[in-house]
Amino acid sequence: MDSPDSSTRRVTVLDEGGPNSIAVANGIVGDEWTLWIVQRALGGLTQYSEYLHAGPISSAVLTARLARLVEVDVMERVPYNARPPRHDYRLTARGRAMWPILLTMWAWERAWVDGPAPRLPAMRHTTCGAVFSPVLVCAACDQETVARDVSGEFGPSGGWSRSIPSATTRRRSHSGSRPDELVVQTMAMIGNRWSTALLGAAFLGATRFGEFEQRVGAPPTIVAERLRSFCEIGVLEQSPNPQRPDWIVYRLSTKGRAFFPVMASVLEWGRQWFVSPEGPALRLEHAGCGRTFHPRLRCSECHERLRGADVEIVRDGRAARTAV
Repeated sequence: MDSPDSSTRRVTVLDEGGPNSIAVANGIVGDEWTLWIVQRALGGLTQYSEYLHAGPISSAVLTARLARLVEVDVMERVPYNARPPRHDYRLTARGRAMWPILLTMWAWERAWVDGPAPRLPAMRHTTCGAVFSPVLVCAACDQETVARDVSGEFGPSGGWSRSIPSATTRRRSHSGSRPDELVVQTMAMIGNRWSTALLGAAFLGATRFGEFEQRVGAPPTIVAERLRSFCEIGVLEQSPNPQRPDWIVYRLSTKGRAFFPVMASVLEWGRQWFVSPEGPALRLEHAGCGRTFHPRLRCSECHERLRGADVEIVRDGRAARTAV
């Protein structure tokens, strides 16, 4: 689905002074089973039993996740049988608009992660018929865009305290089993409220331990553990501080900067669907054209703008029409 028209889409108006669109969007997206359910729904599943038999998900986890997705208007319950009462779970426009998030996550894991990446199938663009990778572009000028091309600052509803998902929005992704076709390192980066905040701080220019600690407001032990984890998976790189060689600075690696399309897609989805009365949480500007940056995706092969309906997953040489 392409970006919805603001005159027809049903947005959620957030509480003034409360969690902003960044916090709410990341609170929804940072859960493996939630993403798995949305991905399966984009592929055509609607019934409870279909989800239950599609992967190693327990009935308790499925019930909880579906209830949460209905609560945040990503899915809706549609009756299809009166006696006994039965419901389909179908994606709303808001849920269908999550396809760029899933697509960019999948592409990043395939390109940068050893281990699970070979298990992730390729994607085919039905418009040109080629196996492709999504390319991030600016909606205003259509130029290919990377992290260094975009500058950001908090808007009226921004600020670190309002942008960090509350602990109650995060749910453990699994208990003894995990979704198949995992995006493991993606979840290491955004599947924890402090991970999400520290990653955002890195993209906004934080490099020193004290800067990360001050900006996100996390305890020092958590900041140290998250920074160490990001260095271990190669998203951050350590180097001596030019002013104090006995201190360490942390900078995004090439792998870390390549995660920007995922971050941009999550921020854009949150901006579109969760609105604070005071105004936007974050303002992004594209250096190439000087205008407000809104992310779009295009095909790496034919360079046409992507639509979710025009993407197929290729499994075992066979293509299945789905958004991702």
